[in-house]
Order: sequence, then C-alpha cells, then structure tokens
Amino acid sequence: MSVTDLIREKLAILAPESIEIEDESAQHAGHAGARSGGGHYRLTLVSPRFAGQPLQARHRLVYQALGPLMTRDIHALAIHAYAPDEI
Repeated sequence: MSVTDLIREKLAILAPESIEIEDESAQHAGHAGARSGGGHYRLTLVSPRFAGQPLQARHRLVYQALGPLMTRDIHALAIHAYAPDEI
C-alpha cells in the first residue's frame, strides 16, 4: 500500500467530505529529510470535524489521526483543513 493510500486510510477517522493528497516528494529529492525515506505531501481536507475549530486544533487532529506515519513515512506535510461551510 502506498503512503498516499495509508494517509487516506488514517484520515478516514475524521469523516472527510473530500480529501486531496499530492505527493511532492520528487520535488525534494536530495533534501536532508528525504534521505531518511520520509516523503513530502500536500493535503487538502474538508471535514465537519473542523467546524468551529481554530487552525492549530485542526492540524492537531490531522497529526493525531496520522500517528506513526508522521515519524516514519512523512517528513513534511502541508495541511489545508476546512470545514464544509468554508469551501
């Protein structure tokens, strides 16, 4: 299973209405963080769980859902987290 698939699977706990994951790892080849095998990803996630939550709380929810992937498979993650009424 690809890291993108694992990210999607882990984020299902947030009941996303939509989720887009871009693997930008190739753009960071040779970067110090990429040497350890961790990839660079851009995430856009729309979830009702984000309603009324400040940005930091939204990011915390994403990091908690991803758990060990953040220390093993993901070196960098750009997060764009929205509540449904913000789109």
